Amino acid sequence: MLTVRRAGDRIHVGVRVTTRASANAVGGERGGLLLVRVTAAPAEGAANNAVVATLARALDLAPSEVRIERGAGARTKVVRVPAAAAERVNRLAT
Repeated sequence: MLTVRRAGDRIHVGVRVTTRASANAVGGERGGLLLVRVTAAPAEGAANNAVVATLARALDLAPSEVRIERGAGARTKVVRVPAAAAERVNRLAT
């Protein structure tokens, strides 16, 4: 089950990032983390930018509404999105 923590009008979602994937995609869950795959390499913030863009597209949000709160230099990250997207986040995890 996906771990989601509510903080006011935002939610914090744990994500597990796979870089250098064949395509940008969001879907599935492992160990309570949402799986995000990006084509970018983890260099100079390219993968983090791709994670934000991929999640924003998958959740139908503006990229400015998706923020990496923790784990900018790690595969496991905590991402903050509007609470209104909670249902869409849970749908992506299945």
